[in-house]
Amino acid sequence: MSRTNHQYRLAARPVGLPRPSDWKYVEEPVTEPGEGEVLVKVNFLSLDPAMRGWMNEGKSYIRPVEIGEVMRAGGVGQVIASRNAQFAVGDHVSGMLNVQEYCLSDGRGLTKVDPALAPLPVYLGVLGMTGMTAYFGLLDIGRPEPGQTVVVSGAAGAVGSVVGQIAKIKGCRVIGIAGGERKCRLVVEEFGFDACIDYKSEDVRKALREHAPEGVDVYFDNVGGDVLDAVLSRLARGARIVICGAISQYNATGQVKGPANYMSLLVNRASMTGMVVFDYADRYPEAAAELAKWLSAGKLRSLEDVVDGGVQAFPDTLLRLFNGDNTGKLVLKVAEE
Repeated sequence: MSRTNHQYRLAARPVGLPRPSDWKYVEEPVTEPGEGEVLVKVNFLSLDPAMRGWMNEGKSYIRPVEIGEVMRAGGVGQVIASRNAQFAVGDHVSGMLNVQEYCLSDGRGLTKVDPALAPLPVYLGVLGMTGMTAYFGLLDIGRPEPGQTVVVSGAAGAVGSVVGQIAKIKGCRVIGIAGGERKCRLVVEEFGFDACIDYKSEDVRKALREHAPEGVDVYFDNVGGDVLDAVLSRLARGARIVICGAISQYNATGQVKGPANYMSLLVNRASMTGMVVFDYADRYPEAAAELAKWLSAGKLRSLEDVVDGGVQAFPDTLLRLFNGDNTGKLVLKVAEE
């Protein structure tokens, strides 16, 4: 049976927020797999702030998406044709499936997942790159100890919400930073943080003095900018700062705002370390096993914000990451399971 694939390809490098003219919606026939290949029907796509950085030209931790190339995106789907002995028709897999309805792959980077153990979107959230990022960023770089104070920005988001929950599992006091009363309430009531600071209506520095009177031992940063500067002013001695993202800066059209309070690192003998999850690829099974155990035991909550719009809804859905609309893990439903 002939099939048609619909894709979004990058048409131009965005300046500021991505615009409709930065994308090209393409329709093309689906190619049957050759020797060693599999054809995957995409069910769900992961939408992440990092995608904005992948659209820029220049040196980074991963090569940029080229003009004319299908937009890079993690996804989960089902094998519908296979000439690869490692995958059978009917297998569910996760990997870089990209913004399209069908993905032809040589199998490298694909991981089998079991929809009987968890819904497919969870494999893009807590049991996917989101969970891996939170796990390794907090535990390997942040190195929290029981009783210490952990602060997490973007606390209602995909990574931040998991970071805070893991910190609680490890016996820490956890303070979130999020935007708006609704998100702050979610962070405390649903994700179990001890408190949450609303950066839209509160003075972050003043609030940190109240909630972290002895200083911040671990700061997991997802936003950068003014919030990072505020936390730098409240570090405890020997603090560890994990730089995971800087969503407040991704669409800046001018110079990126750097930390003005960086001398606090010297005064407090603190460290600030960048974190890229791909560096931990050989340890993904370790994290997946722990995360699945906590999820099964009810110690960890997975929250997916699933938009049922098909691949054509990608450009508008991506913007939800940057206008503050979504909570938890943003997922685009492409097709029925």
